[in-house]
Amino acid sequence: MSNVLEVRDLVVSYGKVEALRGLSLTVGDGETVSLLGNNGAGKSTTVGAISGVVRVTSGTITAFGKDVTNAKPWDLVEMGIIHVPEGRRIFSRLTVHENLQIGGYAVSDTSVINQRIKQVYSLLPRLAERRSQQGGTLSGGEQQMLAIGRAMVSGPKLLMLDEPSMGLAPLMVAQVMDVVRDIREQGTSVLLIEQNARSALRVATRGYVIDSGVVTIEAPAEQLRADPRVVEAYLGK
Repeated sequence: MSNVLEVRDLVVSYGKVEALRGLSLTVGDGETVSLLGNNGAGKSTTVGAISGVVRVTSGTITAFGKDVTNAKPWDLVEMGIIHVPEGRRIFSRLTVHENLQIGGYAVSDTSVINQRIKQVYSLLPRLAERRSQQGGTLSGGEQQMLAIGRAMVSGPKLLMLDEPSMGLAPLMVAQVMDVVRDIREQGTSVLLIEQNARSALRVATRGYVIDSGVVTIEAPAEQLRADPRVVEAYLGK
């Protein structure tokens, strides 16, 4: 399996504080890789560095065989690296359909945008039912679906999801994770940043546990689910 993403010895500093201290990870073609850790472990800093919104102090980020360390976020979007940030950040006054159209801002062919929106409605029929509603009137779970749908209109080759289950009811968390699984099955590589380890490891192929900016455990998801350290720290009994 070839890697779509390779992060090597990544260091990110905020002033004198090192948020990442030599972190390394890979995402293979067609994989869903989960990044687990408690608040403040460095998960969001990692995805921010990969997507170009956080400056890297040292180390390298390679995507699709190209060095993209400290690349501009818009250049990464054109390469197919799409980041759905924590907190959804949809346009609350725009309709569902208008939010999806904005997802295609870097796509020059309108017919391609329309086809991708059609695919999103097929993948997420609840959005189709609410296509004329303002984004701000949706439930939290529906807004998360919309954020993911908008990202899919961009045509991601690597989709990075930062805490997609945050603040959602358990039933909606399960539905969001089902969508993540469907996206991977369609061939898109996914980097899933999650505090909800139980849900993340159900859909991931591999996972990394990070603590204080370094990787402490790396293993296939099945092994992580059985690892006593992961069970004690993240899964409970």
